[in-house]
Amino acid sequence: MRSNWARLWAHLASDARTLKRNFDDALLERVERAIGASERAHSAELRVAIEAALPLAQVWRGRAPRERALEVFGQLGVWDTEGNNGVLLYVLWADHAVEIVADRAAAEAIAPQRWREVCDALSAAYRAGDFERGTIAAIDRIDELLVEAFPAPAAGPDELPNRPVLL
Repeated sequence: MRSNWARLWAHLASDARTLKRNFDDALLERVERAIGASERAHSAELRVAIEAALPLAQVWRGRAPRERALEVFGQLGVWDTEGNNGVLLYVLWADHAVEIVADRAAAEAIAPQRWREVCDALSAAYRAGDFERGTIAAIDRIDELLVEAFPAPAAGPDELPNRPVLL
């Protein structure tokens, strides 16, 4: 684990411009389309949130990426789906951390290890600088897991926006 000073520096150096360099509008549109295609194959909801950095006071106090992911899950209303099967793919860019938060039904239907495999693969892709393929591959893998657990009904509403959120 990085020292507190190294983590502070990473969060100070990461900002919205950093995200925009790596996740331009064209890439965000491709991710949005991938999420839309995914959601036609299952009855769950998927959101993607990529956050540049935490406020420095939170970093200094040792706030974990998982804690923040849980907060973003609530703020984006991912918990508020009819089937309790919303899933958040959260990236904290400054920490190179990837977390998946699944609502009750999704957490019950899919083993934590399977979510962790998606996170680990995406982290490896980001370390290699492969942001687009890594993100799309993570969405595809989440799609496979959700299709197994929540096959698509004849027609269902798209309850949450598909556009990734840059925080």
